[in-house]
Amino acid sequence: MTSILSVISAVLMVAGAFFFFTASIGMLRFPDFYTRMHAAGKGDTLGAFLMLSGMALYNLNAGFSLFAFLVSVKIMLIAVFIFVANPTACHAITKAALDAGVTPWTKDKAGVGGRGSVVRSSE
Repeated sequence: MTSILSVISAVLMVAGAFFFFTASIGMLRFPDFYTRMHAAGKGDTLGAFLMLSGMALYNLNAGFSLFAFLVSVKIMLIAVFIFVANPTACHAITKAALDAGVTPWTKDKAGVGGRGSVVRSSE
């Protein structure tokens, strides 16, 4: 039983590290602010949830005591908080950028800077 929990927690933690890694690649490779925020928001949320789930299971690996169970519940509550708060924060940051005038990347801008720019209106 102990080895099964170890394997499951290791798989969850490796999957979480994979999503963190792919999110960091997305931050480097995507062309503008909005696509980078998408990569960061999705990858970090899922990566953190999987990593914390793996840690909660690994904590139960030593034995099913009340203390280990309560610590695992606290870890899962942190994971649920991140799962709710991270997409909300990404949406708020993206909305603020749109309100500030950061334009999304389009194919016709690819030759002229290509990274999206701040357009200020004269209002």
